[in-house]
Amino acid sequence: MAVDLGKLVAEVKQKIAFEELSNKRIAIDAYNTIYQFLSIIRQPDGTPLTDSKGNVTSHLSGLFYRTMSLMEYGIKPIYVFDGIPPQLKRRTLEARMNRRAEALEAWNKAKKEGQVEEARVHAMASTRINKEIVESSKTLLRHMGIPYIQAPSEGEAQAAYLVRKKMVYALTSQDYDSFLFGADVVVRNFAISGRRKLPGKNVYITIELDRIFLKDLLDSLKIGRRQLILLGMLMGTDFNEGIEKVGPKTALKIVSEHKEVDSVVAYVRQKYGAEFDADPYEVLNVFEKPDVKEFDAEGFEAHLAASKPDPSSLVRFMCGEHEFSQERIGKFAEKLSEIKSASAQKGIDRWMK
Repeated sequence: MAVDLGKLVAEVKQKIAFEELSNKRIAIDAYNTIYQFLSIIRQPDGTPLTDSKGNVTSHLSGLFYRTMSLMEYGIKPIYVFDGIPPQLKRRTLEARMNRRAEALEAWNKAKKEGQVEEARVHAMASTRINKEIVESSKTLLRHMGIPYIQAPSEGEAQAAYLVRKKMVYALTSQDYDSFLFGADVVVRNFAISGRRKLPGKNVYITIELDRIFLKDLLDSLKIGRRQLILLGMLMGTDFNEGIEKVGPKTALKIVSEHKEVDSVVAYVRQKYGAEFDADPYEVLNVFEKPDVKEFDAEGFEAHLAASKPDPSSLVRFMCGEHEFSQERIGKFAEKLSEIKSASAQKGIDRWMK
């Protein structure tokens, strides 16, 4: 369960357009993004897109076209993949697996009963990412010449590290844990912006990009980053259960008055007769000292420079292996060829400057 800071960040959100991120490096939470594409890009009854061999291709479609769109805005995407999760996250992952298994059962039942809208909702909830989906995503990015980083552990922690080190401008994620990991700038709704239909309703809404600065958030709450982590722990994170009956406002009040771990633990024990289910110092350490791949400036630039587009391999992979439209993919492959020639034109090749 990622920490829910939605109500607390509302006042510091800034609505922005993609154009405002032009010529900026953006670290993208790969798993988060792929999960959203797998959830959204489906047939009416919730069945994902596949090729004739049964391989799921929803994520490839979303990843390819959204990445090309970002590049046309002059944005420099860098995808970050999760590694081995901390032991503290095991219970959260098991709970997610159980929920997805239940959703899969409900999806199959709804399909048999011909309940199309309900089937789609359950299908989205049953979404899971497996090894094949991850590897095919990386293969696509390699052929496109888009750099990616394999994090040793949490992808959000790795992306936050890159932001703190000023190697990228911002990270994108739907989870507010990014702030607990110390990301200075976070952009939300990166993969789902645009006009969207509400599940089960004939209603469409417009989802816009939100930019949030960590400094603005901390200033508005009048707390420091450690207190923000403690606030998250009180509400519940991916690494610990929250304290029952403690919501955002109550958690903020507690950490404003009790600024260190021992003081918060003592207050929770006295006020609620409760204990944290995980060692609070271990949870704090996950956020303050996460396992990340470190770069110096020269090493990071070399890592980015090693990613070069290969249009012919891209066409073979997308069209030959996964049966995407030769005409459409070929058109975009030509644009990637323009990047190779390092032309100075604006638009899709500007990100290489």
